[in-house]
Amino acid sequence: MGVLPTTERGRSTRRRIVAAAREVVAEKGAAGASLDEVGALAPASRSQLYHYFDDKDDLIRAVAEATNDIVLDGQRDFFAGLNTWDGLVRWTDFLVAIQEQRHGQGGCPIATLLGQLAEQHDDIRVVLSSGFDRWEAHIRDGLASMAASGELEPDADVVWLATSTLASLEGGLVLTQARRDPQALRSALDGALALIATYRPTA
Repeated sequence: MGVLPTTERGRSTRRRIVAAAREVVAEKGAAGASLDEVGALAPASRSQLYHYFDDKDDLIRAVAEATNDIVLDGQRDFFAGLNTWDGLVRWTDFLVAIQEQRHGQGGCPIATLLGQLAEQHDDIRVVLSSGFDRWEAHIRDGLASMAASGELEPDADVVWLATSTLASLEGGLVLTQARRDPQALRSALDGALALIATYRPTA
């Protein structure tokens, strides 16, 4: 791993390089991205690139970490509301609205990188997997809070429900990207909600 900066100027430079690398990877793919293109876009010299990153793989690993953070940080306000049924519904509506704004393009950034890198770079696969783990944990914690407050039955298997919900979300994003139809995500998330609803106490 390259040098982790200790000054704000250094951290700013490193963030700028990672942001440029994310743009290049989004356009060219991880395999097609070059350090020269990243340096030109940043802008940053070769010596700066090799000061902060050992090699291209190290830089792509940083891109994976940044991608996890961006995807999850964009949902932070909604994660805080996953402890109620209404908050859970608002979160799914938010995810569908994003795809409607994007006309079904883009898919899941974490999954996109995973598809490009998982079989060739096991360490980067682990980084991206940790993003899914964090995502799932937010869902699980929300469902656990719902069970504790009585919005779900106390015997609800929140670990299983969280995994199933994330799997529905990712599958819905793949179909939305393939079909350019956000309704695919809506259907997948409605299915996840319907499953969770079976554990809501009857009136």
